[in-house]
Amino acid sequence: MTIDTVVLVSVWEEAAYLFSDQERAALAWAEEVTRVSETHASDEANAAAAAAFSEQDLVDLTLAIAAMNAINRLGVSFRLKPRAKAES
Repeated sequence: MTIDTVVLVSVWEEAAYLFSDQERAALAWAEEVTRVSETHASDEANAAAAAAFSEQDLVDLTLAIAAMNAINRLGVSFRLKPRAKAES
């Protein structure tokens, strides 16, 4: 993955052509899981993710998403700044 692609992760739907089918499935599932209070991890989203990943890979991906969401919530709650910004 190039730096240009990494920079565009936040707008992956608009730059979908830069991502593989599996990367797009992972990003869509990450959004679905992150917004679970709104999406309820819909059957359609779950089926799309399950079609792109093995059962174990989907478990691993979902755990990684949950961990990042927890880290983000802790960071926001404790007003932590990204290290690069805090050092400047």
